[in-house]
Amino acid sequence: MLAAHKIEQRTLRQAISFVGVGLHSGRMTRLTLRPNQDSNGILFQRSDVENGRGLIAARWYNVSDTRLSTTISNEYGVSVATIEHLMAALAGCGVDNALIDIDGPEVPIMDGSAEPFATSIEKYGTLSLKVPRNAIWIQQPIEVRDGDKHALLLPARKPRITLSIDFPDTLIGAQVYSIELVNEAFVQQLARSRTFGFAQQVEALRDQGLALGGSLNNAILVDGDRIINRGGLRYADEFVRHKVLDAYGDLALAGVPIIGHYYGHKSGHALNKRLMEKLFESHSSWSYVTLGEYEKMMGVSLHEGARKTSTSRDDAPDNLRVAGHSR
Repeated sequence: MLAAHKIEQRTLRQAISFVGVGLHSGRMTRLTLRPNQDSNGILFQRSDVENGRGLIAARWYNVSDTRLSTTISNEYGVSVATIEHLMAALAGCGVDNALIDIDGPEVPIMDGSAEPFATSIEKYGTLSLKVPRNAIWIQQPIEVRDGDKHALLLPARKPRITLSIDFPDTLIGAQVYSIELVNEAFVQQLARSRTFGFAQQVEALRDQGLALGGSLNNAILVDGDRIINRGGLRYADEFVRHKVLDAYGDLALAGVPIIGHYYGHKSGHALNKRLMEKLFESHSSWSYVTLGEYEKMMGVSLHEGARKTSTSRDDAPDNLRVAGHSR
């Protein structure tokens, strides 16, 4: 999708480093975001593998695993897992080009959200490359389904994500969230939302070698009708907001912003991968366009303040702390 507050491609103003544990691998990893003056998108570089084998382009066609997160791999079998939160932060802060040095197989989970990445990018700033930003302009619907789950890209004058989830017999229940992704919408409305899991699944996941780095410091843990984390929720509908964040990160693997409306129902990483495949098979359903050309042609500004629309079972203020749901 699109963080459309700039019509020129941008990179980071300076290098930014992070250290943290991988959610699934449990390994401590150092990650450094570096400026990239070339217009070749987001690139990951594994510094802990043989020289010349560690470069992986953050593109949809390199997605190799979608179990609980998004993993990309290159032709040598070198991979980086759980990239979606970082990709969302880069897209949401308008970063088109960057080289990401990482010394392990998984992006650090940090606090389970994209906020640590987005806050640092906003703090240190970005730099224009004086090259027009291209975008994918959706002109005909593109859809994938899996039973009652589905994901679509629909024509829209401005980029938007709408997503609905349903976890019956849990505190989460049914939630819907819709957000127009222009200006500061990502930083203000999505970046702080954290990943979540269910207490009854933890042991089985760890038996499969997953969630080895998970803790109450980097995920919301739901146990039936209560939240285990002492701090409660950051938003009343934090669960669906985080699913929107994940989708945003997955769609960033298109390589350029998408002008259109993503609508998902119970969609996840696997369905998002299929949607990207369908998008690039459906050449007649979209066009490449520069953002400057699009604004002039459509008579719209993609730089205006964002509007947020959300619907959930409990649309309480954003600073909600759920009482009675901590241990």
